[in-house]
Amino acid sequence: MSDIAERLLAGEQRALSRLITLLERGDPDAAMAMKAIDGRTGRAYTVGITGPPGAGKSTIVDQLTQLARTAGSTVGIIAVDPTSPYSGGAILGDRIRMQRHYLDSGVFIRSVATRGQSGGLPRIVKSMVRALDAAGTDLILVETVGVGQTELGIVSVADTVLVALNPESGDSIQTLKAGVMEIADVFLVNKADRDGAERMATAITGMLQMSTTSPRWSPPVVLTTAHTGQGIDDLWGKIQGHRQFQTISGELEARRGRQRKREFLEAVEEGLAQRLRERVKNDTGLNATLEQVAAKETDPYSAALNYLDSSLFSPNWLNAPPA
Repeated sequence: MSDIAERLLAGEQRALSRLITLLERGDPDAAMAMKAIDGRTGRAYTVGITGPPGAGKSTIVDQLTQLARTAGSTVGIIAVDPTSPYSGGAILGDRIRMQRHYLDSGVFIRSVATRGQSGGLPRIVKSMVRALDAAGTDLILVETVGVGQTELGIVSVADTVLVALNPESGDSIQTLKAGVMEIADVFLVNKADRDGAERMATAITGMLQMSTTSPRWSPPVVLTTAHTGQGIDDLWGKIQGHRQFQTISGELEARRGRQRKREFLEAVEEGLAQRLRERVKNDTGLNATLEQVAAKETDPYSAALNYLDSSLFSPNWLNAPPA
């Protein structure tokens, strides 16, 4: 077992920070450590919080963290931030809102840059969740950057998904049609002290009653005013109710199994894509084809099919040296 894995499993928070840094760099030592700790995961519970900008997600994370700490649970927070257009790093806006937890040794906070990745959830987040789990964290909160319908990646890592909305989210029917609504295990209408909150909650409930997406679990709708703490206890109760439902029904184990299968396939696809890039980067024929496509001498789809049928992609193309 690697040194960093041993230190992490012993509860050393600096080892956790170091491992996440190695993951961000793509260091080979990180892969060795992740392999060593994989068998020690599965105890933590992961809650994903998503929704449009301005829904108060960071404030909700802050309130849930305070509630969990009062109950004696350790908390890990992964805040997925927009990428700075200048440095390429996370803007860190979410960590600014969580300053009261900075000095709490029972709370680990890390921001992750999206780096332009679609789906709102960088692939590294899955590894970070596992590292926090192996380190003995009780509750892991993953807050995703609010980008609307593309925010579907959270289902690949969370045990419970919260979709946060507010009365200013726009026309309620239009909001309810968004694809992100289909991933929720719990809905919360935040800023419930504003006009339209009750109306939005009623609209969501009505849509759920017409839906047959989840016959066994009907997502509850919770009204909250996060900045005052109103409704947070009720929200926490709904999260625990969903956890209990999944545990008893066996859905939690099945859900995590599906997530691991999906992660494996994503890793295979990423590896194949990397090998493909290496394979074609020095291919003169590809550059010629690109010029033909640009000049409208051929259409992109036909050109792609012809390229894939070329000798470059013979049955042993993965192992064959580039031409």
